Order: sequence, then C-alpha cells, then structure tokens
Amino acid sequence: MSVNGHGNIPGCPPPVAGTTRPGFVVPADACDTHAHLFGPESKYPYSPKRGYTPPDALLADFLKMQDVLGMARCVLTQPSVYGIDNAALVDGLQAMGGRARGVAAVGADVTDAELEHLHVAGVRGIRVNLVDKGGMPFDGIKDVYRMGERIKSMGWHIELLIHVAEEPDLAEIFSGFPVDTVVGHLGYIKAGLGVAHPGYQAFLDIVRGGNCWVKLSGTYRVTARDAPPYDDVAPYAQALAAARPDRVLWASDWPHPWYYKTMPNDGYLLDQLADWGFDETLREQILVRNPAELYGF
Repeated sequence: MSVNGHGNIPGCPPPVAGTTRPGFVVPADACDTHAHLFGPESKYPYSPKRGYTPPDALLADFLKMQDVLGMARCVLTQPSVYGIDNAALVDGLQAMGGRARGVAAVGADVTDAELEHLHVAGVRGIRVNLVDKGGMPFDGIKDVYRMGERIKSMGWHIELLIHVAEEPDLAEIFSGFPVDTVVGHLGYIKAGLGVAHPGYQAFLDIVRGGNCWVKLSGTYRVTARDAPPYDDVAPYAQALAAARPDRVLWASDWPHPWYYKTMPNDGYLLDQLADWGFDETLREQILVRNPAELYGF
C-alpha cells in the first residue's frame, strides 16, 4: 500500500502484516487497551484539521492481529484524524459487542443524550490529545475539568496524550481532574532523558497517588532506536510497574499511525512485558485485572 497524503497532510505506512505470536502464555481475558480503526475514508471521512492521513486499518485486520496475540478484549481509542466524529469508533464497538470498550473524543457542547449513546455503545472514557494536530476539542484545561464533572457519574475517565517531561506544572494539572486519568506511551518522554528526569519523577509521584493509570504503549515512539530492541525504554516501564503495578496497562497502539521508522511487530511489543522482567503474576495483572477494573469488563 502506498503512503499517500492529501495535499500537505502526510500519509502513513501500514502496520506489519505478519504478526508474530508472543513468546509467553497470554492469560485468558487479556486486553489490548489502545488501538485504532481507520476507514474506509469514503464511509468515515477524516477531519480537515488532522495532522496525518492513515491507510485503511479495518476491523477484520485488527481482529486477526488480536487473535494471533491471544487478546480476548480490546479498547478502541478515538484517533485525532476523526476529531469528535466517533462514528467509526461506535460502529467498531457495536460490531465486537462485549469484547470491546471505547475511549471517545467529545467537545464541550456534547449533549447528555450523546454521552449516553456513547456509554451504551461501550465507551468508558474521553480522550484529550494535547500532542497531535486536531486532537484538542476544548479551549483549555479548565474546560476539560468541567467535562470531567459531567462524566464522573458515568464512571468514565479522561485519557491524556501528553509529554509529561514538557509540562512544568504537571502536578497542578493532574490535581484538577475530578475523575481518574490515563496517560499513554509511558508518559511520552524521550528515552534519552532518563527516569531520573524531574518531570518523570513528578509523573511517577502522580501515578503513586492512584488516580492516574499508564499505558505501556508506543515504546517505539519514545525510544532512541530506529528498530527493536527498544531496550532504552525498559527503565520507564519498570519504574511504572514498581510505583503502582495496579495502575499499569498494556497496549499495542495498532496500526501505529504517524510513524515512519521501522514498523514494529505487535508480537514483539507484547513480548516486551517478559523482556522487562515482569513475571507471570504481574503480566496477568497488567493484561487482565487492571483493564477489567478500569474499563468495566
């Protein structure tokens, strides 16, 4: 498949087709907590404000990859290219039934009826993307707090895509959320900065507080390597698991949009749990118990 953009909006390469099986026994009811569905664009048009144009990443291909990994459950996360149009997300959730949960994107003017529709479809949180173009539907963080108050009674959380090392007021930002938060890509910090970086130490303190969950996703996005092994990311994952093993999740980030180096194999990304020295008990907690609690499986 060619990597074609639209005008000045760059295109993205497709994911690896031959997913490898993990090298450890994946526990029953394991969950991939972060993946996206894209296309077909003719049915689910992309936002003109998007930062990239993905190739089709359809449900059938996603489920094939999940089955190779041994994932019984999954969480679909709204990508920035769709803005606050959750149609593709909702259709994907409905097609998978009880196997899936979702994290949607909404604006401040979303109605209670629309939130209820999303909840019935399987949505259990909203995503606020502070990194990618087109991903921030609110005027500021205080509007996000107000939305948190609206979704609190539904048992939802707020997922943030944020570079934790680049936010000098990180503790203040997180203290304002009235619901649990979830942060992707291990905090989205460059591996070269190190766990001792003051921003990451502040993030670990937030995680220890118990109201912030972290996805062990996107290791290929934070590593300094062009291809596996992403051994320089291990200290971050190990520090998070040591801080709050009951607040750590695993995710593939399939189909790895907006990434132009060597495309990772999802089997390798799952194998990292063992590479990091996580034993069977901890892997079961990360893959099964933690997501069951957060997403209500």
